[in-house]
Amino acid sequence: MSTIEGRGVQSVEVGARILHAMVEIGAAAMLRDIAARADIASAQAHAYLVSFRKTGLVEQDPQSGRYRLGPFALQLGLARMRQVDTLRVAATAASDLATEFGLMVTLSVWGTHGATIVQVQEAEVPIHVNLRAGGVYTLTGTATGRLFAAYLPPRIVEPLVEAELRAGPQGRGIGVPTSLSALAKAAERIRHEGCSTTAGSPVPGINAIAVPIFDHTGQLQCALTLIGPESVVDIGEASPAVARARAFAQDISAKLGYAADRIEAEAEPPGPGGARPRRAARAEG
Repeated sequence: MSTIEGRGVQSVEVGARILHAMVEIGAAAMLRDIAARADIASAQAHAYLVSFRKTGLVEQDPQSGRYRLGPFALQLGLARMRQVDTLRVAATAASDLATEFGLMVTLSVWGTHGATIVQVQEAEVPIHVNLRAGGVYTLTGTATGRLFAAYLPPRIVEPLVEAELRAGPQGRGIGVPTSLSALAKAAERIRHEGCSTTAGSPVPGINAIAVPIFDHTGQLQCALTLIGPESVVDIGEASPAVARARAFAQDISAKLGYAADRIEAEAEPPGPGGARPRRAARAEG
């Protein structure tokens, strides 16, 4: 992740802290609460809010006196969303993650045939795993496939899972299909932990960690999958690799406007396993 260097304008940075505080609060708030969240004095926060009201960044409810983000803040947000190329951001993230770990990383989207690879970042040390753009991961037998299955609505997942299981090991997907019950159990764990892992499957001695990237609507746009030898890619509960990959994906999702707390409140009805799945954006593959 890049760090911005150089001399800035302190007052602008303080003002940004106030706006960040309002975003984090997520609802109309009193002056004292905004000031406390921004860690500045109420009098100082008030002066900034007066200016923000004049520019349309903030508005104040005349009855309650509470402040909320204004129409210009909405325009800024919409402009940002129009300018963001999700796959470009994710592709850069895949490259950065591969460089950080020195391992293979794939970027996958949901396509016509399922979890489809669109980019492969090779490892510094060659790994004997034959993956290429256009390949499709099995939904029941790989970390990436299970990740998509965990967050997609059942109406989208089930037909492909049924076809995959009918084809069995002779199917064209990457990885050996397992079972619907194993997938349901894995999906519940994935939604709880926010990542998907496999040990020695589909390639013995090779582990994988797949993490989701969501957009501002809570849609699963793509998945990043870290792949490497089991001696390097630890998938245990206390694994630094799992924690780093998860944090990496959360940071990218935040850049796309994803706010977990808000999305959870707006989530769809429970799917298989009882959890609330997020929708996945479609892409032809």
